[in-house]
Amino acid sequence: MNEFGGNWTENKIEIVVKYAKAYLQVMKDRKYWNLLYFDGFAGSGDISTDEVDVDVMKGTATRILEIKDPREFDIYYFVEKDINLKTQLEESVKNFNKKQAFVVCDDCNARMKTMSEYLKKNKNTKALAYIDPYGMSVNWDSIQSLKSLDIDIWILVPTGIELNRLLKRNGDISDAWLLKLEKFLGLNSETIKNHFYKTRTELTLFGESKIIEKEEDAVDKAALLYKARLNEVFKFVSEPFVMRNSSNSIMYHFMMATNNSTALKIANDVIKPYFK
Repeated sequence: MNEFGGNWTENKIEIVVKYAKAYLQVMKDRKYWNLLYFDGFAGSGDISTDEVDVDVMKGTATRILEIKDPREFDIYYFVEKDINLKTQLEESVKNFNKKQAFVVCDDCNARMKTMSEYLKKNKNTKALAYIDPYGMSVNWDSIQSLKSLDIDIWILVPTGIELNRLLKRNGDISDAWLLKLEKFLGLNSETIKNHFYKTRTELTLFGESKIIEKEEDAVDKAALLYKARLNEVFKFVSEPFVMRNSSNSIMYHFMMATNNSTALKIANDVIKPYFK
């Protein structure tokens, strides 16, 4: 069982499920399209939202599998790297008797690239993907592999909880953390530093000294940067849904990327009620 917390956990599931239903409504009479649902971090199928496992809700995978009307997806592809969670989800999936439902234990990055190759070869397939990663575990080249394909992708971006944490206030970022940022954003370290830091000159008793300072709005800049990067791969990106913790600090930005203008409108309509 997965363990998370906060209303945003339920909100992101509701957003994906509502979008999936609207997506299937649009596609209900277009049976010539083969529809693929891809979940890159599928979990176990259930989510515990407190420490004593009293408050349990259905995870996204289970909620998607439950959809029957206006039509179902033709293929369900769930990826979960944790073998125990994968085994639990596998048992849950069996209860739905879906002929084309697959649960694999692997890294999401590898399977996203496999999906991109599948979509390139199967032109009659459209995909809806949900990427809810553990930290910054989705590499930019995995996103890049989906360029120009028939896919709508919802992705949770850990702008505050992870990315911002790696951006040390004084700019002294370790090589390991810089590499992680480079792989996540698909940018070199110099570009990343120029985006998130500014340099000012301060006069001291020993002459001029250069002071490196982190931008105050680094989390917002991270969201705008990631959205701009997505727009280099996809034609459209939805308005990000900001997820905050109980202290009102930003943890994530949740957004959808697509090459379809109708999909963009649907995504923004689904997200809008959650803005506060």
